Amino acid sequence: MSEDEIGKEVIETGSSDADLTEPKPDGHPRWQMTLYTMWLAQLLAIVGFSFVMPFMPFYVRELGVKDPRWVPIWAGLVVSAGAMTMSVAAPLWGWVADRYGRKPMVQRAMFGGALVLSLMALAKSVHQLFVLRLMQGAVTGTVPASAALVSSVVPKEKMGYSLGLMQMAVFAGLSVGPYLGGVTAEHFGYRVPFWVAGGSLLCGGLLVLFGARERFVRPAPEKAETTGSLREVLLSPGVLALLISYLLLHLSGAFVGPIFPLFVEQIVSEPGRAASQTGLILTVTGITAAFASVMIGRESDRWGHKQVLIGCALLAGLTAFPQAAANSVGQLLVLRAVFGLGLGGMIPAMNALVTTIVPRERLGRAYGLTTTATALGMATGPIVGGWAASVLGVRLPFVIMGAMFLTLTAVLAIQRAKDKTSKAI
Repeated sequence: MSEDEIGKEVIETGSSDADLTEPKPDGHPRWQMTLYTMWLAQLLAIVGFSFVMPFMPFYVRELGVKDPRWVPIWAGLVVSAGAMTMSVAAPLWGWVADRYGRKPMVQRAMFGGALVLSLMALAKSVHQLFVLRLMQGAVTGTVPASAALVSSVVPKEKMGYSLGLMQMAVFAGLSVGPYLGGVTAEHFGYRVPFWVAGGSLLCGGLLVLFGARERFVRPAPEKAETTGSLREVLLSPGVLALLISYLLLHLSGAFVGPIFPLFVEQIVSEPGRAASQTGLILTVTGITAAFASVMIGRESDRWGHKQVLIGCALLAGLTAFPQAAANSVGQLLVLRAVFGLGLGGMIPAMNALVTTIVPRERLGRAYGLTTTATALGMATGPIVGGWAASVLGVRLPFVIMGAMFLTLTAVLAIQRAKDKTSKAI
């Protein structure tokens, strides 16, 4: 046994004796099975999380918030609550993942989400719903946990394809979940969908438990204490700029989230169908984003990840502005479809960039940091967006969102120019 192996422990989670063959240097011998299992589990998880989003402002009203000025504000707070606690908890879970394995962290996020979402069906006040959303953010985080697991078992030459496929699962879930949730809410009320959402996450967790494979090498105690700290990962070249990009992307994307159903309610021809129409629009957005994520994710290694980010951010920004002027569901549907193409191309490119600048043994911490940046954006966006809607109406936030995406485009372009300059020197 070499000196580097002293103090390390190989942990094979969810495997049989047949899996204990020597793995490839940069992946697990059963990586295909893990990838496709994780794809399906991620799809079920995102369906569950997005199942309840089309009617969240309406559920807030049902829980006793009657003043129209306070509905968007409370909706923003409820939507942001999970991101608030996730921004604090994510680095801790990332550290635990690097020390004890990535698969247990996925199971924690899946089963924890199943429990908390089911409890939301029993909420008696908006304050209870807010607390449960805080709990949800603290125990979940299926997307970064799944990305860390997949990144640790997939061969490097398949990384772009694999992460693009995982992001496709996210957007596919976002396309199916909201519509089904909106229809369920219209037929069975606003509480039943929370039970359905919890069941979806439970199924995802069971898939991970029995289908995913991970050969985890526990770091030597002395190395775990002296290397790979969060500070060291944060100071790695390019990481800070990437975190700023994650923050701006999700701040922009979440800005209109809590007031989107209220906007649809204004332009839909039949007000009683606002929840299902909101779900339909989000479904189309998710479909185009899913298509973009898998196609652009596969090609981004050849085109260049930063070039993809700049182009997609520009497209999202330019299609955000006219959404403010939409006067029918059809107009908004077309604009959101094109908007989804830009949004879908950005996230897998960002995730792939993480794997190029951070070693595998630190991916848990790296994705923990990106989740913190993501969660801060998702927490800030709905609160500020809800406040802006209460003061300026539900249309102007779309203009602000467009301006933020163009700001992200400028930040990425400046960073790319600096990278070219430093390489030339």
